[in-house]
Amino acid sequence: MKFDKEFDASGLACPLPIVKTKKALSDMATGQVLRVISTDPGSVGDMAAFAEQTGNQLLEQSSENKKYVFLLKKA
Repeated sequence: MKFDKEFDASGLACPLPIVKTKKALSDMATGQVLRVISTDPGSVGDMAAFAEQTGNQLLEQSSENKKYVFLLKKA
């Protein structure tokens, strides 16, 4: 899937992947897609909760080479 910006949160532990994702989204326009890469297993549940609480849409969630990949559409 096409994305507008990528943020690599590899090596960061909770809550930093979410905090930095929020900051990355703040610089983006409504409708743009952010790709987030994380190594923190807790980010799977955290990212879903973050999307629900903020109104941003979690378009896709997958794992690649022991990393978690999320695509978020800015509301």
